[in-house]
Amino acid sequence: MKSYNILVVEDEKEIADAIEIYLLNQGYNVVKAYNGEEGLKVVENNEIHLAIIDLMMPVMDGASMIIKLREKYDFPVIILSAKNEEVDKILGLNIGADDYVNKPFKPLELLARVNSQLRRYTKYLNLSEGSNISQDENVHVIGGLELDENTRTVSVDGNLVKVTPIEFKILNLLMKNPGKVFSSEEIYETVWNECAINTDTVMVHVRNIREKIEIDSKNPKYLKVVWGVGYKIDKI
Repeated sequence: MKSYNILVVEDEKEIADAIEIYLLNQGYNVVKAYNGEEGLKVVENNEIHLAIIDLMMPVMDGASMIIKLREKYDFPVIILSAKNEEVDKILGLNIGADDYVNKPFKPLELLARVNSQLRRYTKYLNLSEGSNISQDENVHVIGGLELDENTRTVSVDGNLVKVTPIEFKILNLLMKNPGKVFSSEEIYETVWNECAINTDTVMVHVRNIREKIEIDSKNPKYLKVVWGVGYKIDKI
């Protein structure tokens, strides 16, 4: 697995240190800066794969830094800000940010968004440059649906989705085998690790998963029923 370098630009040292700990625990390399000018110098002197940038900072604010960044670099940028007005989000995305996380943030949500942006960037590099960057075998991506076995998280279009342990196991089984149809009995025996006696519970869990990952659960994009056979998630 490629070791990614992440730049954290945040003037509040306690927040920067906390983000660093979360990222280090996921195996990322972290470089910190405390204002936009420092951040730009770091980018010039290091190979950076993603930046997390606060908006409100002294010397040079986050918006000015992002505008400067986009003159030369195309790696993903996640804005981290206490300003949660819709106009601020739109501004941030319009000047070149790829995502926007509000303070106070949940560590798992931030990590899910970091993972999502890095996977999309890696795919872009593979397509445009023929890169051999290896993919994490514990991360499964079907369209905008992403499941990370390392962090035990599920996200849809970069947004973290709360699932139960059983729901996670069912999704993991289906996403690791895209296109394969699993009967209720196969799902039950694999997930619960016991002989299938009453598989009605599988149907209930599948319904709950759909409510969480589908825009329209009655017309699912991901988790589909093959009538009389079972369930599957197709490649997109």
